[in-house]
Amino acid sequence: MQQDAHEFLNYLLNTIADILQEEKKQEKQNGKLKNGNMNEPAESNKAELTWVHEIFQGTLTNETRCLNCETVSSKDEDFLDLSVDVEQNTSITHCLRDFSNTETLCSEQKYYCETCCSKQEAQKRMRVKKLPMILALHLKRFKYMEQLHRYTKLSYRVVFPLELRLFNTSSDAVNLDRMYDLVAVVVHCGSGPNRGHYITIVKSHGFWLLFDDDIVEKIDAQAIEEFYGLTSDISKNSESGYILFYQSRE
Repeated sequence: MQQDAHEFLNYLLNTIADILQEEKKQEKQNGKLKNGNMNEPAESNKAELTWVHEIFQGTLTNETRCLNCETVSSKDEDFLDLSVDVEQNTSITHCLRDFSNTETLCSEQKYYCETCCSKQEAQKRMRVKKLPMILALHLKRFKYMEQLHRYTKLSYRVVFPLELRLFNTSSDAVNLDRMYDLVAVVVHCGSGPNRGHYITIVKSHGFWLLFDDDIVEKIDAQAIEEFYGLTSDISKNSESGYILFYQSRE
Protein backbone atom coordinates (compact mmCIF):
# COMPACT_ATOMS: atom_id res chain seq x y z
CA MET A 1 0.00 0.00 0.00
CA GLN A 2 1.23 3.48 -0.84
CA GLN A 3 2.18 5.72 2.09
CA ASP A 4 0.44 9.09 2.35
CA ALA A 5 2.65 12.17 1.88
CA HIS A 6 0.60 14.30 4.28
CA GLU A 7 0.76 11.69 7.04
CA PHE A 8 4.52 11.49 6.51
CA LEU A 9 4.86 15.29 6.69
CA ASN A 10 3.05 15.35 10.04
CA TYR A 11 5.11 12.43 11.34
CA LEU A 12 8.37 14.02 10.21
CA LEU A 13 7.73 17.48 11.68
CA ASN A 14 6.35 16.19 14.98
CA THR A 15 9.13 13.62 15.40
CA ILE A 16 11.86 16.19 14.74
CA ALA A 17 10.21 18.63 17.17
CA ASP A 18 9.92 15.92 19.84
CA ILE A 19 13.59 14.96 19.46
CA LEU A 20 14.76 18.59 19.65
CA GLN A 21 12.58 19.28 22.71
CA GLU A 22 13.86 16.16 24.46
CA GLU A 23 17.45 17.22 23.75
CA LYS A 24 16.78 20.67 25.22
CA LYS A 25 15.13 19.09 28.24
CA GLN A 26 18.14 16.83 28.81
CA GLU A 27 20.52 19.79 28.45
CA LYS A 28 18.58 21.71 31.10
CA GLN A 29 18.55 18.75 33.47
CA ASN A 30 22.29 18.21 33.00
CA GLY A 31 22.84 21.91 33.67
CA LYS A 32 20.84 21.68 36.91
CA LEU A 33 22.90 18.71 38.06
CA LYS A 34 26.13 20.60 37.42
CA ASN A 35 24.88 23.68 39.24
CA GLY A 36 23.26 21.66 42.01
CA ASN A 37 19.95 23.46 41.47
CA MET A 38 17.09 20.96 41.19
CA ASN A 39 14.37 23.31 42.43
CA GLU A 40 13.74 25.56 39.45
CA PRO A 41 10.14 26.80 38.88
CA ALA A 42 7.76 24.36 37.16
CA GLU A 43 7.28 26.65 34.16
CA SER A 44 10.84 25.91 33.05
CA ASN A 45 9.68 22.34 32.26
CA LYS A 46 7.31 23.55 29.56
CA ALA A 47 8.07 22.29 26.05
CA GLU A 48 10.25 24.84 24.30
CA LEU A 49 9.72 26.00 20.75
CA THR A 50 12.07 24.53 18.16
CA TRP A 51 13.01 25.64 14.65
CA VAL A 52 10.15 23.42 13.43
CA HIS A 53 7.67 25.62 15.31
CA GLU A 54 9.43 28.84 14.32
CA ILE A 55 9.12 27.91 10.62
CA PHE A 56 5.81 26.03 10.33
CA GLN A 57 3.67 26.84 13.36
CA GLY A 58 0.72 29.18 13.11
CA THR A 59 -2.28 29.70 15.39
CA LEU A 60 -5.99 29.28 14.71
CA THR A 61 -8.65 30.89 16.85
CA ASN A 62 -12.00 29.13 17.20
CA GLU A 63 -14.67 31.78 17.78
CA THR A 64 -18.13 30.82 19.07
CA ARG A 65 -20.94 33.40 19.40
CA CYS A 66 -24.00 32.58 21.48
CA LEU A 67 -27.08 33.67 19.53
CA ASN A 68 -29.01 34.26 22.76
CA CYS A 69 -26.69 36.57 24.73
CA GLU A 70 -24.21 37.46 21.93
CA THR A 71 -21.27 36.49 24.12
CA VAL A 72 -18.22 35.48 22.06
CA SER A 73 -15.80 32.91 23.38
CA SER A 74 -12.56 32.00 21.63
CA LYS A 75 -10.04 29.22 21.93
CA ASP A 76 -6.61 29.17 20.27
CA GLU A 77 -4.91 26.12 18.84
CA ASP A 78 -1.58 25.79 17.09
CA PHE A 79 -1.08 24.11 13.71
CA LEU A 80 1.83 23.02 11.52
CA ASP A 81 -0.33 22.70 8.40
CA LEU A 82 -3.92 23.36 7.35
CA SER A 83 -6.10 20.71 5.70
CA VAL A 84 -8.77 22.13 3.38
CA ASP A 85 -11.67 20.52 1.50
CA VAL A 86 -11.61 20.73 -2.30
CA GLU A 87 -14.35 21.32 -4.87
CA GLN A 88 -14.41 21.16 -8.65
CA ASN A 89 -13.13 24.17 -10.62
CA THR A 90 -12.17 26.30 -7.66
CA SER A 91 -9.05 27.90 -6.14
CA ILE A 92 -7.01 27.52 -2.97
CA THR A 93 -8.29 30.96 -1.88
CA HIS A 94 -11.88 29.68 -2.18
CA CYS A 95 -10.92 26.55 -0.20
CA LEU A 96 -9.50 28.72 2.60
CA ARG A 97 -12.65 30.85 2.67
CA ASP A 98 -14.75 27.68 3.02
CA PHE A 99 -12.43 26.54 5.81
CA SER A 100 -13.42 29.65 7.77
CA ASN A 101 -17.11 29.74 6.87
CA THR A 102 -19.52 30.37 9.74
CA GLU A 103 -21.21 27.21 11.01
CA THR A 104 -24.50 27.32 12.94
CA LEU A 105 -24.74 25.02 15.94
CA CYS A 106 -28.35 24.01 16.56
CA SER A 107 -30.61 21.08 17.47
CA GLU A 108 -28.46 18.31 18.96
CA GLN A 109 -25.28 20.31 18.32
CA LYS A 110 -26.25 23.29 20.49
CA TYR A 111 -23.41 25.06 22.30
CA TYR A 112 -23.25 25.21 26.10
CA CYS A 113 -22.99 28.91 26.91
CA GLU A 114 -21.24 29.68 30.21
CA THR A 115 -23.03 33.03 30.42
CA CYS A 116 -26.52 31.62 29.86
CA CYS A 117 -25.68 28.45 31.84
CA SER A 118 -27.56 26.39 29.26
CA LYS A 119 -27.31 25.03 25.75
CA GLN A 120 -28.00 27.64 23.10
CA GLU A 121 -27.88 28.02 19.35
CA ALA A 122 -24.56 29.52 18.33
CA GLN A 123 -22.37 30.41 15.40
CA LYS A 124 -18.87 29.02 15.10
CA ARG A 125 -15.98 29.94 12.81
CA MET A 126 -12.24 29.38 12.49
CA ARG A 127 -9.82 32.21 11.79
CA VAL A 128 -6.05 32.39 11.42
CA LYS A 129 -4.62 34.41 14.32
CA LYS A 130 -0.89 33.90 13.83
CA LEU A 131 0.46 33.44 10.31
CA PRO A 132 3.40 31.02 9.98
CA MET A 133 6.65 31.67 8.15
CA ILE A 134 5.98 28.66 5.91
CA LEU A 135 2.30 27.97 5.25
CA ALA A 136 1.73 24.29 4.44
CA LEU A 137 -1.68 23.62 2.83
CA HIS A 138 -2.96 20.05 2.49
CA LEU A 139 -5.66 19.54 -0.16
CA LYS A 140 -8.02 16.79 1.03
CA ARG A 141 -8.11 14.88 -2.26
CA PHE A 142 -8.88 11.47 -0.76
CA LYS A 143 -12.50 11.03 0.34
CA TYR A 144 -14.39 8.01 1.63
CA MET A 145 -17.34 7.24 -0.67
CA GLU A 146 -20.17 5.42 1.12
CA GLN A 147 -21.60 3.95 -2.10
CA LEU A 148 -18.21 2.51 -3.07
CA HIS A 149 -17.15 1.52 0.48
CA ARG A 150 -13.66 2.84 -0.14
CA TYR A 151 -11.57 5.98 -0.47
CA THR A 152 -11.38 7.61 -3.87
CA LYS A 153 -9.28 10.40 -5.29
CA LEU A 154 -10.80 13.81 -6.02
CA SER A 155 -8.81 15.01 -9.03
CA TYR A 156 -10.73 18.30 -9.06
CA ARG A 157 -9.09 21.30 -10.66
CA VAL A 158 -7.94 23.58 -7.82
CA VAL A 159 -5.94 26.63 -8.90
CA PHE A 160 -3.08 27.61 -6.60
CA PRO A 161 -1.45 30.95 -7.48
CA LEU A 162 2.24 31.79 -7.28
CA GLU A 163 1.33 34.59 -4.83
CA LEU A 164 -1.15 34.24 -1.98
CA ARG A 165 -2.65 36.50 0.66
CA LEU A 166 -4.81 35.07 3.44
CA PHE A 167 -8.21 36.71 3.98
CA ASN A 168 -9.53 34.36 6.66
CA THR A 169 -7.60 36.05 9.48
CA SER A 170 -8.90 37.16 12.86
CA SER A 171 -9.32 40.84 13.72
CA ASP A 172 -6.36 40.73 16.13
CA ALA A 173 -4.03 38.89 13.75
CA VAL A 174 -0.50 40.23 13.28
CA ASN A 175 0.70 41.14 9.76
CA LEU A 176 -2.74 40.91 8.15
CA ASP A 177 -1.35 41.90 4.74
CA ARG A 178 1.46 39.35 4.75
CA MET A 179 2.15 38.03 1.24
CA TYR A 180 3.18 34.46 0.51
CA ASP A 181 5.08 33.03 -2.46
CA LEU A 182 4.66 29.46 -3.65
CA VAL A 183 7.96 27.61 -3.11
CA ALA A 184 7.06 23.91 -3.39
CA VAL A 185 4.29 21.53 -4.39
CA VAL A 186 3.95 17.82 -3.58
CA VAL A 187 2.04 16.23 -6.47
CA HIS A 188 0.13 12.94 -6.34
CA CYS A 189 0.21 11.01 -9.61
CA GLY A 190 -2.34 8.23 -9.95
CA SER A 191 -6.02 7.33 -9.77
CA GLY A 192 -6.45 6.54 -6.07
CA PRO A 193 -5.00 6.71 -2.55
CA ASN A 194 -3.59 3.17 -2.58
CA ARG A 195 -1.67 3.43 -5.83
CA GLY A 196 0.36 5.99 -7.68
CA HIS A 197 3.48 8.02 -7.21
CA TYR A 198 4.61 11.32 -5.70
CA ILE A 199 6.71 13.98 -7.41
CA THR A 200 7.75 17.38 -6.08
CA ILE A 201 8.17 20.80 -7.65
CA VAL A 202 10.54 23.16 -5.83
CA LYS A 203 11.59 26.74 -6.48
CA SER A 204 15.34 27.17 -6.02
CA HIS A 205 17.43 30.27 -6.83
CA GLY A 206 14.61 31.65 -8.98
CA PHE A 207 14.13 28.46 -11.01
CA TRP A 208 11.47 25.75 -10.78
CA LEU A 209 12.77 22.18 -10.53
CA LEU A 210 10.77 18.97 -10.83
CA PHE A 211 11.97 16.05 -8.69
CA ASP A 212 10.83 12.57 -9.78
CA ASP A 213 12.84 9.99 -7.84
CA ASP A 214 16.42 10.35 -9.17
CA ILE A 215 15.35 12.50 -12.12
CA VAL A 216 15.58 16.29 -11.72
CA GLU A 217 14.60 18.66 -14.50
CA LYS A 218 14.04 22.39 -14.86
CA ILE A 219 10.50 23.50 -15.79
CA ASP A 220 8.79 26.80 -16.61
CA ALA A 221 6.55 28.43 -14.01
CA GLN A 222 3.62 28.08 -16.45
CA ALA A 223 4.04 24.29 -16.34
CA ILE A 224 2.78 24.35 -12.74
CA GLU A 225 -0.73 24.84 -14.14
CA GLU A 226 -0.59 21.23 -15.36
CA PHE A 227 -0.81 20.13 -11.73
CA TYR A 228 -4.01 21.99 -10.80
CA GLY A 229 -6.10 18.87 -11.47
CA LEU A 230 -8.77 17.81 -13.97
CA THR A 231 -11.91 19.65 -15.06
CA SER A 232 -13.65 16.31 -15.59
CA ASP A 233 -15.05 14.36 -12.62
CA ILE A 234 -14.29 11.06 -14.34
CA SER A 235 -11.94 9.02 -12.17
CA LYS A 236 -8.69 8.43 -13.99
CA ASN A 237 -4.97 8.96 -13.59
CA SER A 238 -4.11 12.54 -12.76
CA GLU A 239 -1.17 14.59 -11.54
CA SER A 240 -2.73 16.84 -8.90
CA GLY A 241 -1.26 19.25 -6.36
CA TYR A 242 -1.62 17.62 -2.94
CA ILE A 243 0.48 19.68 -0.49
CA LEU A 244 1.38 23.32 -1.14
CA PHE A 245 4.17 25.23 0.59
CA TYR A 246 4.00 29.02 0.67
CA GLN A 247 6.81 31.13 2.12
CA SER A 248 6.23 34.49 3.77
CA ARG A 249 8.01 37.48 2.23
CA GLU A 250 8.75 38.85 5.71
